[in-house]
Amino acid sequence: MRQFLQQYRFSLILLGAVAIGGACGVYFGEDATIVRPFGDLFLNFMFMMIVPLVFFSISSAIATMNGMKRLGKIMGTMFAVFFVTAAIAGVLALFGSSLVPPLSETETASLQGELSSYTPEEANEEFNLLEELVQTVTVPDFADLFSRSNMLQLIVLSVFVGLATTAIGEQGKPFAQFLRSGQAVMMKIISYIMYYAPIGLGCYFAAIIGELGSQLLGGYLRVLLLYIGITAVYFFGFFTLYAYVASGKLGIKTFWKHAVAPSTTALATCSSAASIPVNLQAAKRMGVPKDIAETVIPLGANTHKDGSVIGGVLKIVFLFTLFGKEMASPTAVLSILAVAFLVGAVMGAIPGGGLVGEMLILSIFGFPPEALPLIAVISTIIDAPATLLNSCGNTVCSMLTARFVEGRQWLSTQRS
Repeated sequence: MRQFLQQYRFSLILLGAVAIGGACGVYFGEDATIVRPFGDLFLNFMFMMIVPLVFFSISSAIATMNGMKRLGKIMGTMFAVFFVTAAIAGVLALFGSSLVPPLSETETASLQGELSSYTPEEANEEFNLLEELVQTVTVPDFADLFSRSNMLQLIVLSVFVGLATTAIGEQGKPFAQFLRSGQAVMMKIISYIMYYAPIGLGCYFAAIIGELGSQLLGGYLRVLLLYIGITAVYFFGFFTLYAYVASGKLGIKTFWKHAVAPSTTALATCSSAASIPVNLQAAKRMGVPKDIAETVIPLGANTHKDGSVIGGVLKIVFLFTLFGKEMASPTAVLSILAVAFLVGAVMGAIPGGGLVGEMLILSIFGFPPEALPLIAVISTIIDAPATLLNSCGNTVCSMLTARFVEGRQWLSTQRS
């Protein structure tokens, strides 16, 4: 019990603060809005740091990837497996949210009025795909990159900086060290700000609930129950399917025989990184070749997070429903899946990636920045099941990678 409290301490504190804030909002009603400035203070601190955090985190992550190179066939197969499984997770989440809409019984008009900076897009607005693409990935002036409204464009620049630093070899090493140091400094500042997070989020939540009443709380409960349901289906159903594709009935038996330790570790630590040693051990016991296991597991902990993709879909659907944004069109569906994939799979590769991903959702879809705490709460309540899918998904993906690299009989060969 003591170890459980230590592992979950900050999450429990944050959940407690949000719960207290929500209770105060229900009890005091509109009078609770008096504490909103304390919540706005936390938001502004985070908004101040988001641009340098994104730049240094992504640039340094790419600039220091020299030690991660493996055989081209393994890498290519691994990323193909990562993409397919993440796409399946996203589609499953979208299907689940269509069956159980998170805010189906919530009156959202009053919240839209409070978050007045949001204005829905006109349905008849002329859409030019090429123009949208240009504006999505670039800005006309370098100074525009310093705005949190241009997050995706900043990410594109950060990727180029990291690639260029790696490409020039020895000359780039001092700059790579600068990027690493900058990332460490930014994360330290974020850690300072996070000491204030329980107060800031608690106060903001109290103000929101005070203005809305308790109706938004039901939406969070539905999100949690929906996420747990999707987790059960994906964990037991699709992981079994992946193990079968990897090596038939023997693959299923082998995976579940050794899946207990990685699963328990993921739930206990809520950290994919902390689960890497146990996952490596489990993958090797499953018969996954050493070079494949030692490539897929560490890289997967950073770049393959099916649980986060599912969470990204639910956050986007939550906001789409909240603000009455159209979700039925093919374009909307594809954009939701694409951004969720980016948020879950790509943003997971950087420290503080959850926050960056949530900011990216707001930026791409044009939601107001005040909506950040609303989806930050979702991240907190789904943390444990999301880590379970993120972490154990890499173990079964190592089996899939071995299947396509070594051939259909890879497991039988390893055991003989």
